[in-house]
Amino acid sequence: MAVDARTLKILADLERKALWLASWTIHNANHLRDSVDGLKVGGHQASSASLATIMTALYFHTLRPQDRVAVKPHASPVFHAIQYLLGQQTREKLEAFRAFKGAQSYPSRTKDTDDVDFSTGSVGLGVAQTLFASLAQDYVRAHGLLKRPEGRMIALVGDAELDEGNVFEALLEGWKHDLRNTWWIIDYNRQSLDAVVREGLYERFIGLFEAMGWQVVILKYGSLQQAAFREPGGQKLKAWIDTCPNTEYSALTFQGGAAWRKRLMDDLGDQGEVSALLARRSDAELSALMTNLGGHDLPTIIDAFDGIDHDRPVCFLCYTVKGAGLPLAGHKDNHAGLMTATQMDTLRGAMNIRPGHEWDLFEGLATPPAQLSAFLKDVPFRREGTRRFTAPALPVPPVEPPRNASLSTQAGFGLILQDLAKGDSDLAARIVTTSPDVTVSTNLGPWVNRRGLFAERELADVFKRERIPSTFNWEFSPDGQHMELGIAEMNLFLMLSAFGLSHSLFGARLIPVGTLYDPFICRGLDALNYACYQDARFILVATPSGITLAPEGGAHQSISTPLIGMAQDGLASFEPAFVDELAVLMGFAFDYVQRDGDAEPDARNWLRDETGGSVYLRLSTRTLEQPARSFTDLQRRHMVDGAYWLREPGPNCEVVVAVQGAVAPEAIAAVGLMAEDRRDVGLLMVTSADRLNAGWTAAARAREAGHWDAMSHVERLLAPLPRHCGLVTVLDGHPATLGWLGSVLGHRTRALGVEHFGQTGTLHDLYRHHGIDTAAIVSAAQSIAPGRPVRHLRAL
Repeated sequence: MAVDARTLKILADLERKALWLASWTIHNANHLRDSVDGLKVGGHQASSASLATIMTALYFHTLRPQDRVAVKPHASPVFHAIQYLLGQQTREKLEAFRAFKGAQSYPSRTKDTDDVDFSTGSVGLGVAQTLFASLAQDYVRAHGLLKRPEGRMIALVGDAELDEGNVFEALLEGWKHDLRNTWWIIDYNRQSLDAVVREGLYERFIGLFEAMGWQVVILKYGSLQQAAFREPGGQKLKAWIDTCPNTEYSALTFQGGAAWRKRLMDDLGDQGEVSALLARRSDAELSALMTNLGGHDLPTIIDAFDGIDHDRPVCFLCYTVKGAGLPLAGHKDNHAGLMTATQMDTLRGAMNIRPGHEWDLFEGLATPPAQLSAFLKDVPFRREGTRRFTAPALPVPPVEPPRNASLSTQAGFGLILQDLAKGDSDLAARIVTTSPDVTVSTNLGPWVNRRGLFAERELADVFKRERIPSTFNWEFSPDGQHMELGIAEMNLFLMLSAFGLSHSLFGARLIPVGTLYDPFICRGLDALNYACYQDARFILVATPSGITLAPEGGAHQSISTPLIGMAQDGLASFEPAFVDELAVLMGFAFDYVQRDGDAEPDARNWLRDETGGSVYLRLSTRTLEQPARSFTDLQRRHMVDGAYWLREPGPNCEVVVAVQGAVAPEAIAAVGLMAEDRRDVGLLMVTSADRLNAGWTAAARAREAGHWDAMSHVERLLAPLPRHCGLVTVLDGHPATLGWLGSVLGHRTRALGVEHFGQTGTLHDLYRHHGIDTAAIVSAAQSIAPGRPVRHLRAL
């Protein structure tokens, strides 16, 4: 349905105002606001300008409340300007753009106060996030949890973002899962950060999207150009536009009307009709014509958006000019460029903005303010108010460990999930698992056997139908609770991010559990960080870890992942040694990922547990003899807080061994040997170096702020140790993970771990080679707490 002339005029005014506010916001931050440190603030005036028209059409006409948008990072100022016009952003935040507590440099769900659907910043990730959010919406709908109309998941994409490999990994995954309700709107301004893009790139984009089942809509010519093409000589002008190189078009755009005329007359003059077409326009009108690309023409954009009447994925390829409407339009250096004061004054004059009225909502616009206010109040996108939802937390049933005499933590994880799958708890019904083609080898198979794989259409297991024996019964249906992915860890973390925001995006709580090989966390680290930055809630199970996967060699062995777990904000990292510990930690994790409470730290451990977050479990394939024991509430609490005493040290303790994870048998054996010759040796089982360190750091900060009695869990554990006591720390990972423990109360420490790439071999060979075997632990204790040599050490 065509938009009437009155509405188009209002939209054109709002487009001008959005462009002005975005440009002024950046100018204010860089040239008017006091600069304490002298650093350039930046803000990308040109990159914002190229999307001003498209975003005007979207937010003031096309979007419905259920639609969700990932805004191109460098269009953040336009987004904030539009939110300001809609009454969802404040002048104070705009004036503090890129300053502390101000509107963020790039849209942020957690740091901005206006209506951000998806955080963006690391280019390409917000684009792919919309695809996985659409799959999450399909899952919620198929399970009967979506209580409102389906929305479109929309990405505003900078053309340079399509250089990112994760975008194309996501495209393929979308094709596999019959992607729906997804729009990607490409701001094809043919400029990247440093240059003008290569010729013919758009044809490649078209081919890629069409091969993946997307409809491609090309918005190349605006309504002025389309009208000109219908004039005598217009088809020759069109042919010239189509063959003009990107670099030439950009340079002429920057130079303006006179340059356009000269170049066109040189190439097309003395041809009668074409010459007359050009002569009928002034230099200003000719410049307006030649820069009237589809991505800057409201009628063209609105018609294209309104013309989509299906739920197939759509790619809109919108030709734009970087910096459109600004004095630096088209210049190849404009990406990080800023308008000068003189250029800003020129723009101010063109926009009819009076000095001192730069932030006024309707300053300089021809439409009466009352009419604009009435229009904005009736914008479909804002009719339902807040678009952030909540969902009640699900009760967590008791999580019991399997009672096998010998078991690995990886196998124990699978059995615990299988036990949940047998039940009918609300929690089990909301768990959705996913894995990048390592479902079986990370022990998700039993869960999938009972709960099935998710797909929009039912698909029977051919092996079962043909009565071919198989351990796994994998049937696809809309009721399934496992999302099978290809081998792409970026996709795994983006899917966890999308499903982990389901309670906020769609009002339906899911408990996403993703598994992968521990070393390959590093392959998807950017997306993991992105998921945590958005405050998505999920459980990440990484296994097998460390050099303990001995025969697989260095390419499948992880060293740095414990440090990643410690450093990653929004992610609580655990590494249990025994399956009964794992059961305690999984029970905590199912509750923790649902919390959204006060950010104040708990004075017991100085952790901000009530805020919740995501959880990372680093597990092992090493089968260990499982202790037959039951825990007190205090022991369970200590495990969750990060460590507990397996052997409590006596008052004259000379050595404590602190161990995390799969090398627990070596530590236990070493303590047993040392106890023959030393007094009161202690064994500390560390379940989370991350939480121990976080609590210690927070307690120290609290003391510095005047809370003199603040004490963390690790400080309480180590407080009884004599000052002369030495600490030996050991894990199958980087030694720095636990090496800081000596700094807590000043105990001499020797940190053992893995610092170099592994290789194939037996556990005995590799542990000895890397110095994390029993003999190495005993020798380390001898070096920091000299005493009588341990008997039988040579035999080890």
